[in-house]
Amino acid sequence: MNYAEIKNCDIANGEGVRVSLFVSGCRRHCKGCFNAVAWDFAYGKSFDEAVREHILELLKPDYIAGLTLLGGDPFEPENQRALLPFVKQVKQTYPQKNIWCFTGYTYSDGGIAEPEVQTEVTRELLAHIDILVDGRFMEERKDIRLKFRGSSNQRIIDVKQSFSSGSIVLYLT
Repeated sequence: MNYAEIKNCDIANGEGVRVSLFVSGCRRHCKGCFNAVAWDFAYGKSFDEAVREHILELLKPDYIAGLTLLGGDPFEPENQRALLPFVKQVKQTYPQKNIWCFTGYTYSDGGIAEPEVQTEVTRELLAHIDILVDGRFMEERKDIRLKFRGSSNQRIIDVKQSFSSGSIVLYLT
C-alpha cells in the first residue's frame, strides 16, 4: 500500500487533535473530490515499517486524540489488508485513543454494503474503527457547514455502538 500524506496535529478530520493518514488508491472517483491525486494506487510513498513507526511516535503525545484514516479510500481491498495489522497495533499501543475513518463506501450490517470491496478482513477492520464517515461525496449535495463531511448524504457512524445494537447508530447528526 502507498500513502499520499501524513498530517500531524490535524483538526479537520475528526474530533480533537489527530494524526491523519491519507492512503493512496480509490476506485470511486467522486466528482469534485478534494483529493483526486490520491485515486492512483501508485501515488505517494510506500507504507512501510518506518512509516508505521513514525505514525506511532506522532500519536504518542497526550494531546493527540487519535488516528484518522482517509485517502484515497481505506476500504479499497488492497488498503484494508494493509491497514488491519496497523490499526490493531495502534489500538494495542494506545487503547485510550480513537480511530476515525472516512470512506466513499457505505456501512451496512457490520460490514460494507458494496460487495466489490468485501474482503476476509472487512469486518475485523471495522471492529477496530470507532467512528466511520461513510458515503460517496456528492457535489450536488456539498455543504460546507457540515461537520466532518463534505456532502449531506454522508453519515458519521459510531461503529462500536452500531456493532453492539445491530443497527446504525449515528455519532453526529
